[in-house]
Amino acid sequence: MFSKEDKKTNEDLSQTSNIIGKETVLEGSLESIGNIRIEGKIYGNVKAKAKFVMGAEAYVDGSVVARSAEVAGKIKGNIEISELLILKPSAVISGDILTNQLVVEPGATFNGGCKMGHLAKEIQISTPQSRAGEKAIKRA
Repeated sequence: MFSKEDKKTNEDLSQTSNIIGKETVLEGSLESIGNIRIEGKIYGNVKAKAKFVMGAEAYVDGSVVARSAEVAGKIKGNIEISELLILKPSAVISGDILTNQLVVEPGATFNGGCKMGHLAKEIQISTPQSRAGEKAIKRA
């Protein structure tokens, strides 16, 4: 389905990093094939095909889906991590956690349910072309 060039491009993109800075506020969903680091605030869902990292002052009001994650900030929403989730001492989670492995450092807080050991599933990232098709279908 993919040519060798397309595969290489996707592998290269998975090594990229996206940073939402400390004074940045994003309203809407964020999806990336690569890593995502949040230092600011996001009001919407976050999806990373690679690693998701949150600084101590960061805030997400929405669900988070990623391969692995290290959270030091606040999340108000559900978290689904297919490999390892690390909650740092300053982490505050208000929502359910679904992960394969969980590390909760002393001081971290979460209010919600937790399921561990689930089978990892492929994280689907929408492409701009598929989103354009979705909008056209919704308008019809």
